[in-house]
Order: sequence, then C-alpha cells, then structure tokens
Amino acid sequence: MKKQNVVPYASRKACKTLVIALVFIGSLGAIPYLGRAPRHSELGDSLAPPSSAPLIGVTSSTKNPLQVALLHWYDANLTTAFDVSNAPVGVAFDGANIWVTHAHGSAVTKLRASDGAVLGTFPVGTNPHGVAFDGADIWVANLKSNDVTKLRATDGTVLGTFAVGGAPAYLAFDGANIWVTNSNSNQVTKLRASDGTTVGVFPANSNPIAIAFDGANIWVANYATTTVTKLRASDGSIAGVFTVGQGPLGLAFDGANIWSANADANTVTKLRASDGEVLGIFPGGGQPRGVAFDGANIWVTNNGSNTVTKFRARDGATLGTFSVQNGPTNAAFDGASIWVVNTSSNSVSKM
Repeated sequence: MKKQNVVPYASRKACKTLVIALVFIGSLGAIPYLGRAPRHSELGDSLAPPSSAPLIGVTSSTKNPLQVALLHWYDANLTTAFDVSNAPVGVAFDGANIWVTHAHGSAVTKLRASDGAVLGTFPVGTNPHGVAFDGADIWVANLKSNDVTKLRATDGTVLGTFAVGGAPAYLAFDGANIWVTNSNSNQVTKLRASDGTTVGVFPANSNPIAIAFDGANIWVANYATTTVTKLRASDGSIAGVFTVGQGPLGLAFDGANIWSANADANTVTKLRASDGEVLGIFPGGGQPRGVAFDGANIWVTNNGSNTVTKFRARDGATLGTFSVQNGPTNAAFDGASIWVVNTSSNSVSKM
C-alpha cells in the first residue's frame, strides 16, 4: 500500500492563514487603483474627455425674471391688442391698472392690467396727452386747455383741475410733486401733488415735451432742439443741458442712466444721469418716440414703422424689434408686460 503524506493540522492552519493574508494585502494594493481616474493612455486617446465640457443650465438670457415667472420662455409673438378710441396717446400704470389718454376725446380710460378689461372712462380736459401716477392719484396733462386734471385712481373721481403753462404735454412725479412740461411756453411747472398748488415755474429749452425723474433730478426733452435739460428737483435750478439727437421726444430712467428717443434722428441716446455723459447712441426704428424701462431692458416705440424695439439696458444691444399696430406713441411697464398705445389704430398693445 502506498503511503500517503499527511499534513499536520497545525501546518494546514498556517497555510490557510498565509493565503488569507496574501489576498488581503493584494486587495489593499488594488483599492488606490480603483479609486483613481484612469489615465488617457489606459483608455486610449479616442476615449479622452473633450477639452471643454458644455455649459450646463441657463448661461445667458434676455428675459426679465418677471417674464420668466409667467413662463414666457420662447420668442413667439405674444402681443395682444385692445381696442380703445379717439387717438390714445399717453399711458401709465397705477400698480393694478393701465390708464390711457384720448387726445381726441377729452377723456382717460382705465383698463385692468391682467386682462385689458375696460373699468371706466372718465372726463378730463381738452386734448389730453401725458398721464402719470403719484401713488394714489392719476394726473393728466390737457394740451389744449392749458391745465392738468387730478383723478382718484380707485374710482376716477376728479379731485381737481389746475392751470399750468401753454400746451402742457407730459408729466413726471418726484415723490412729492408733479412736474409738467409746457410745450408752447418753454417752461416746466412744479405742482405739489397733495393739493395741486404751484410750487414753481422754471425755464426749459425750446418745445419741452418728454419728462423723467431720476431720483434727484428732472430731465426734460426739448423737441425743437437736439438737447435735454437736467433740473434739480429740489429747486428747479438747471444742472446741465446735454446734446442727444435731433428731435428728442421720449425719456426714461433705468436706475443709473437716462435714455432719449430722438424722433428726427432715428436714434436712441444713453446718458449717464450723474453727469450727462453720452454712453452710447443706438439705431432706432422709424421715428422713435416713447421709452419705457422694464427693470432690465429699454423699450422704444417707433411711430413711423409701427414697431417696438427692445434694447438691453446694460450695453444697448438690440434684443428684438416687434410689430404692433399703427402709430405706436408711448409705452409703460406693468411689472410683467409692456403696454403700447397705438394712436393711429385706436388700440393698446400688451406684449
């Protein structure tokens, strides 16, 4: 019988322990390899990652955050028009409603901003043009009756009619007073908003039309010239006269700069409000006229081409030109949408 070699139990136990130890040590050596990223040489050049990974998420947007909140994600034509009457010219927002003046109807109409429903039409003076909101009441400049009308915004009740200069065109509110451009008498009138008392009458340049407040100063567009005038709101003293373009007709403040629509030059000028330095001159459409700021962009109505142009306020880049109805004159922002009065077609566009 062949003799079998028997390994003693103690020896078998030692061998088993040795094998387990070798496996454990080998696994420790593998862990760093598993944890590190493979080298290109190990995967092959064809599997190497691109030199720059694509940007994830929204990397640039021309949408105002309020528009995004309303799911305005795309560039389709979102314009809606509402019929009004009698040559709408001025437009203002009161926090909930849009007010529109009727140059041929001696009246102002109140529309609900959410859906454009007409909430009322109220009598004012003759040939009303500009309209402004003072936080509680609506003020209307009546071009041919040389006065302004104050109406309670809640119900349209007339609270007073106040004489100003010749052919009052547009208005601005400075937090305490209403400023009115008198286009025929080349003056600006300052009225106390609480009771309509005339606080002062100050000289402007030739044919003052548009007007805007920058938080400390009043800016006036002098249509018969190429200039805008800056007056200190506290006392009406002239702080400067600055060249823009021929026939300035619209003004707006963007929080740091003044924008002027120059109707006869077909341009839009951006000036630094602090010192009047021209920061840019941008091509407008046909006869740019009204100007509105939406918190991020400047909107300009082009009266001669029936369009509205959107400029990025930061650098003046044109973000789009949109068709509206005939004779767009002025514009206002309601917190989500731009409203444009189309004088020739007796309508208001919401976009």
